[in-house]
Amino acid sequence: MIYYVEDDINIRELTLYALKQAGYEAEGFAHATPFFEACAKVKPDLILLDIMLPEIDGIQILKKLREDLTTQYIPVMMLTAKGTEYDTVRGLDAGADDYLAKPFGMMELISRVNALLRRAQTPAIAQKDSIEAGPVEISLVAHTVTIGGVPVALTLKEFDLLSMLVENEGHVLTRAQLLEGVWDITYIGETRTVDVHIQTLRQKMEKALEGSGALINTVRGVGYSFSRE
Repeated sequence: MIYYVEDDINIRELTLYALKQAGYEAEGFAHATPFFEACAKVKPDLILLDIMLPEIDGIQILKKLREDLTTQYIPVMMLTAKGTEYDTVRGLDAGADDYLAKPFGMMELISRVNALLRRAQTPAIAQKDSIEAGPVEISLVAHTVTIGGVPVALTLKEFDLLSMLVENEGHVLTRAQLLEGVWDITYIGETRTVDVHIQTLRQKMEKALEGSGALINTVRGVGYSFSRE
């Protein structure tokens, strides 16, 4: 079951139609109250959220979902006309798993929905308990990160992204490789999903390291790499 919170009835109905045509059960809500009432009865497998909503906005809805133990791990994708970098970062920092700005193509939406659901349904089996590289310590069991001895709170995707980069220390990973490894997306056209996550991840790492460097290097035209120096 997929829930979609969107106050524009035309966009909501078109998106629900596309999801149902793709074989998904989907239900739409104009604002937070009926959405949370539905969640209390039946937990969805995926949630699509607009930002600009009556009552409380999508960011506040997302924060409530992440604070609730019964909904904190449900994948959430933000679908919104507010496509500025600031709003993207707000959504990702609040715990969104992906972000798609309007107007979006229905094929791209279905592709991302498929990827999020595949990843959510695949149990993560850690081959080892932890990863250490320089000042970075990652516990794959406790799902925690310390950088320079400072605990750093990461979103689920930031955690997966940092883990993948650290495990491949010294190797440049392309955006396509990171999309496939972290989001399980093989092709979705143009997207800044990786770049925005890298930016927020760097900001958190730099804060922990007191501005001495984020350890994630940009290889122009190729992708990103992790280096402890």
